[in-house]
Amino acid sequence: MTTQKHAALRWCSSLVIAYACAACSNPKSRVMLLPQEDGRASAVVVTSATTTAVLSAPYSGAEVGSKGSLTQVQSNESEVRERYPALLALKPPNPDTYTLNFQPGTSDLTAESIGRLDQIIAAARARAGGEIVIVGHTDRQGAADANDALSLQRANAIRDMLILRGFQSELIEPVGRGERDPVVPTEDNVPEPRNRRADIIVR
Repeated sequence: MTTQKHAALRWCSSLVIAYACAACSNPKSRVMLLPQEDGRASAVVVTSATTTAVLSAPYSGAEVGSKGSLTQVQSNESEVRERYPALLALKPPNPDTYTLNFQPGTSDLTAESIGRLDQIIAAARARAGGEIVIVGHTDRQGAADANDALSLQRANAIRDMLILRGFQSELIEPVGRGERDPVVPTEDNVPEPRNRRADIIVR
C-alpha cells in the first residue's frame, strides 16, 4: 500500500478499499473487504511489519498502526458508504461477460457467434482498460487431456480474431478449462453444444 499525504485507494478485483494517511496518528492504514457483486465468497490477507490478518467476511477490516500493530474491525455497508464516498466513486465498473459457441471438435465458431463478434469488440473498445480474458471450454466428448488442448485452441482462436481487428495482444489473456465448468453438466461422452464455448470477459 502506498502512503501519501492524502487519501489513497487501491482496488483488488473490486473487493478491497485501502486508506492511508501520513498525517493521521492512528491508524496509519486501513483495509476494508467489500462483498462480491455476485455474492461469491472472497478474502484478503493483510500483513504489517509485525503480524498478519485474514479478512474473509464482507466489510471486515484491518487497521495498521504506525508501529506495525494490526487491529481487526467489522463495519457495514451504510458506514462504509458514509465514510468513503469519494473512494467508492473510484471503483472500476464490473466486467462484461459474453459467450461464444463452437462447432463440435473444432475451434471454429458457430455462425451465430461469428455474428456477435462486433458487439463484443464494441464493448471492449468502450472500456477504459480494454483488457480481455478469454476462457475456452469443451463438452465431455473425447479424452480430458485432448479437451484441455482444444479449449485453449478455442481461446487462442478468438484471441487471434481480436488481434486482427486491432486489439493489442498484451491486453488479451487466453485460458483453457477443458471440460471443467460446464454450463450444462452431462455424463461422459455426451455432446452438449452449450458447453462448447468460450467466455469472453471484458474489463
